[in-house]
Amino acid sequence: MELVIYAAFLTLSLVAYALRQVANKGEEKKVSVSNINFKSFQKSFFLVYFLALLGDWLQGPYVYKLYAFYGFKESQIAVLYVAGFASSVVFGTCTGPLADLWGRKKMAIAFSVIYTFCCLTKMSPNFWWLLVGRVFGGISTSMLFSTFESWYVYEHSERHGFPSEWIGITFSITTFWNGMIAIFAGIISNMTAESMGFGPVAPFVVALLPLVLCGLLVVKSWDENYGNRKSDFSGSCVEGLRIIFKDEKVLLLGCVQSILESCMYIFVFLWTPVLDTGSTPLGMVFSCFMVCIMVGSAIFSILTQRGMSEAAILKNCLLMIAGTMAVCCVTTRPGATNVDTVVSFLAFLVLEVAIGMYFPAISYLRSQVIPETHRANIMNWFRVPMNIITCGALLCLHVESISNDKRVVFGACLLLAGLGVFLANRFIEAFRDHDGGKREATSGEDDVKSGLLTAAVVEGEV
Repeated sequence: MELVIYAAFLTLSLVAYALRQVANKGEEKKVSVSNINFKSFQKSFFLVYFLALLGDWLQGPYVYKLYAFYGFKESQIAVLYVAGFASSVVFGTCTGPLADLWGRKKMAIAFSVIYTFCCLTKMSPNFWWLLVGRVFGGISTSMLFSTFESWYVYEHSERHGFPSEWIGITFSITTFWNGMIAIFAGIISNMTAESMGFGPVAPFVVALLPLVLCGLLVVKSWDENYGNRKSDFSGSCVEGLRIIFKDEKVLLLGCVQSILESCMYIFVFLWTPVLDTGSTPLGMVFSCFMVCIMVGSAIFSILTQRGMSEAAILKNCLLMIAGTMAVCCVTTRPGATNVDTVVSFLAFLVLEVAIGMYFPAISYLRSQVIPETHRANIMNWFRVPMNIITCGALLCLHVESISNDKRVVFGACLLLAGLGVFLANRFIEAFRDHDGGKREATSGEDDVKSGLLTAAVVEGEV
């Protein structure tokens, strides 16, 4: 198994590089900026932001393994996952407005403090401390989604007065390095936990360093800024729900997103118990998954350059996920052999490629059908059915027969993916009428940034 994983990592890295070269040939040359002040401002932001991302990514590979190491049953681990996931969802709607009201610098400092505390709780085998840590982990990852980008956009436009077109240049750079940081974080986690023999708690100890440095740099180098401090939160939420049910395209897209991301979050819980044979290098598995996301984003760019619509790509992502779930319905039976585990691993790689294709596709489609004025609230509403499905599936693992035979859960995900394909077909028809055959230019490189950040949450703390 180890040999297969290391061989897969090397092969996938070469494939990702080759596909990225092909994708870059089809893109227009990116604008470069030589403004010294802008470069200096960029670097100061990158230093803080990349430390925050590193601290987050380091925790991804060994969350489940750590809980199992402490002796918790799968049903108890499922409760911990649900707590973190629910925390992220509940507080995710509040962190953005709170940062606007309280200040983005203060929120970034709070992110560092809370996430550091979350890592410290991992050193205790006490279930309740770990539960508290999961809740705080969900809060901090929600902050990571909103605070840093909001701070940068304000400083870029309002305080420094740089052209708005240059924002895309910064985010394009963060896209590339976010992926690289994720891959290296998996390698570092594997080295500290496996190669050096420090155990599954080691990556969380290592994560303390970048998180603390991130907070200190924010205190020292960032200025405070604020957002809209007079928003009608409740009224906006109701209006967002009304728009969803009024517009068929928005409703269908939201259903497809909820279904696909439910399968994705369920997979996050299941991949470790399915692949961990006791000596599996989980950090390298995680790095393979991250390379697959980069492969998927490159495939997305190539397909769109060759005329395939984002809606069609979305449907193909669901078909790939359905195929993965069908394979796992066979290979994850009780008493699975080493060959079954290898096949499951290869199927998971296909799923991660689909996720890499999915994020830029869904980003573009949301930009086309969701009104800008209510985008945040509508996207939060999309998460409600996803939360119910995911939490329900994880809590079903309390049933011993389901916990012992994960084919039941993979079978349910297969049915969900099949329903998603049907709804995606409906969406393609509705969107074709809306789009009129015209397609706005979109950069898969920029769009996948949000995807990689989501993956940070999906593969990490939540």
